[in-house]
Order: sequence, then C-alpha cells, then structure tokens
Amino acid sequence: MTALRVRSHAFALAAAMLAPPLLVSPIVIAPAHAFIVFDPSNYAQNVLTAARSLQQVTNQITSLQNEAQMLINQGRNLASLPFSSLQQLQQSVQRTQQLLGEAQNIAFDVQEVDKIFQQQYGAVSLSASDQQLVTDARSRWQNTVGGLQDAMRVQSGVVGNIETNRSQMSALVGASQSATGALQATQAGNQLLALQAQQLTDLTAVVAANGRAQALTEAERAAAAEQGREQRRRFLAPGSGYQAGNASMFNR
Repeated sequence: MTALRVRSHAFALAAAMLAPPLLVSPIVIAPAHAFIVFDPSNYAQNVLTAARSLQQVTNQITSLQNEAQMLINQGRNLASLPFSSLQQLQQSVQRTQQLLGEAQNIAFDVQEVDKIFQQQYGAVSLSASDQQLVTDARSRWQNTVGGLQDAMRVQSGVVGNIETNRSQMSALVGASQSATGALQATQAGNQLLALQAQQLTDLTAVVAANGRAQALTEAERAAAAEQGREQRRRFLAPGSGYQAGNASMFNR
C-alpha cells in the first residue's frame, strides 16, 4: 500500500509537469473617471435650483417694469395742461370793468355818489332861483338817461362775452376729457371754475348797472316831487302875482 501511494503521487506530479501551461488573462482596471454616474436626486435638486433662479430673475424684471410704469404715470400726472383760457377770461373781465368805468355822470364810487346826491338830489334850496331849479332838474334827468344807457351798454358787453365763454368752455371740457394725468385734469377743472367766476362777474356787473339805473330813476322821481312842492309854494306865495279867479272852458 505504501509503494502504491508513492507511485500514484509520482505519476500525478509527472502529469502535472508535462501538462501545457494555462493562459491567464491579465485584469485591467479602468480608471474611475471613465464611468458616468447619474444621480437622479442631485439632478432634480439642480433643476429646482435653476427654476428658482429663473423665477427670481423674472420677478426682478417684473418689478423693474412696474417701476418704469410708475415713473411713466408720475410723469403723466405731473404734466401741465397744454391749454390755458386765463388770457381770454381776463380780457372778458377787463371789457366788463371798462364798461363799468365808463359810467356817465355818476361813477361807481361811494364818495362821488354821496357828493352828487348831496348836490342834486338833496332838499331843494329855498334860495335857489327858478332857473337853477330847472338846471338841476335837467341834470338829474341826464343822470337817469345816462344810467339807463350805461346799463344797456354793460348788458351788451356781457352778451358779447357769451360766445367767448362758449368757445372757452368747449375747449376746457375737451382738454379735461383728454387729460393724461391728474395735474392736467385738475388744471382743466380749475380753469372751468375760473370761467364760472368770470360769468358771475358779468352777472354782478349787469345787476349793478341795472340797479344803478333804477336807483337814479327813483332818485330823480323823489327829487322832482320835492322840487315840485317848492315850485308850487313859490307859485302860491303871496305877492307872486297869482290871482285866484274863475276859469271858463268852451266859452261857458
């Protein structure tokens, strides 16, 4: 048994030595950078970060656009109205004032009115001559006629301003409706108020002129009544040459 084992081992060793050598392929290890590794969670995070950055840029652009629009609106609100009716309204007021200033005989002045009324519309002087009474009566009549004429002249001037006021009102309403900002709308509204003030001025002038004419008429009537009483007293006074007697009419 021992010799047999020895021979078997020898035979196996010889077979191994006689067998052809085995070819062993070398193991090649690729470098780490040659592999592409895809990380879904990292990719999603990057996409989310880029979306947020894009949203921030969009918000900034929108904010800049809003600021630009706000500046544009402020510029419109600060723009002045290109139309002004002030000169026309002032000219209308000046024409009315000129007519009032051309009042005949008695001007629209408190001191002058007091002076003229004391001289011509007060109590009749008992020492005044008949010729002076006639002269004073004629002067009062001229004052009354002049006052009536003055009133009609003022009325005519105010009527002449109506066409100017109409054109100015139309222009101002159009400017107000086409206003591009708050300042233009406010200025148009202020000029419309100025137009109303000018119309009220004309109305006041007409009322004043008419009242003056009526006052002169009433004053003349009162002075005439006073003068009539004085002339009657003088006529009936003893020694005036008047003799009472019977009068006949139609030969009867």
